[in-house]
Amino acid sequence: MQQRLFQGCGTAMFTPFKGDGVDIETFAANVERQVKAGMDFLVPLGTTGETPTLSDAEKRLVLETARAHAGGRKIIVGVGTNSVPGTLANIRLLPEADAFLVVAPYYNKPPQRGLYEYFRTIAAETDKPVILYNVPSRTGCNIEAETTLRLAHDVPNIVGVKEASGKIDQILAILKDRPADFSVLSGNDDDTLKLMKEGADGVISVASNVAPAEMVQFVHAAFAKDWATAEALDARLSDLFRNLFIEPNPIPGKAAMARLGLMENTLRLPLVPATQATEDIMSQILEALWKK
Repeated sequence: MQQRLFQGCGTAMFTPFKGDGVDIETFAANVERQVKAGMDFLVPLGTTGETPTLSDAEKRLVLETARAHAGGRKIIVGVGTNSVPGTLANIRLLPEADAFLVVAPYYNKPPQRGLYEYFRTIAAETDKPVILYNVPSRTGCNIEAETTLRLAHDVPNIVGVKEASGKIDQILAILKDRPADFSVLSGNDDDTLKLMKEGADGVISVASNVAPAEMVQFVHAAFAKDWATAEALDARLSDLFRNLFIEPNPIPGKAAMARLGLMENTLRLPLVPATQATEDIMSQILEALWKK
């Protein structure tokens, strides 16, 4: 299999809060839990980490803590905003990252030529690898396959894409015509199996916060083309995949982590804790996932 810079299972890390601050001891413990489970790389400060609500000092603390506890795993940090100056400010704030995850600019709704120029401009300002992040449900715009492929071929340090569009035909087009060293990572847990069967390189996962060992086993089985094991684990995890998004991420996931005793169920406005109905669903899923 072609060796690319980022492959396997990576966790889009939750940011735990306590009172008015980041619960950094709990974050460190959860990083160590990921390492123990065999996670391939870590992705703090993304959408799942409620990053728009963090101060610059908190972003630095999260990255420094991840680096200190990651056991040498590569760390991709989310830095994207809806402006060039804002995104470059985050890149300069977080130079210890191994790579930068740059989301399509939200709210602006740029055309494809604007997306191309935006990502090209960002990548030119760093010598670190850049990974595109396409999540139209959050940003209001889709990075089309043609744009992703132009960037992949034209800009040497744009090395991959996290594809959370759910547009399978679009992702297959990227897989078909990408450069040999360009990583395609699923951004949706429930798309991972079908995309890895078509040659995708893994996933940046929400579910692996809750079930890291199971997600590592699932993705590694898919890499080994052990489809029986991968399909069985996909089926076992499917309720978790689906219900982590019954309210906006990370609301259900933090409810699950609290049920497991792994962090307080605290979010920052404008996000709020899960409804009782979601709490009950997550409790049922966790019980079923690990029942004897």
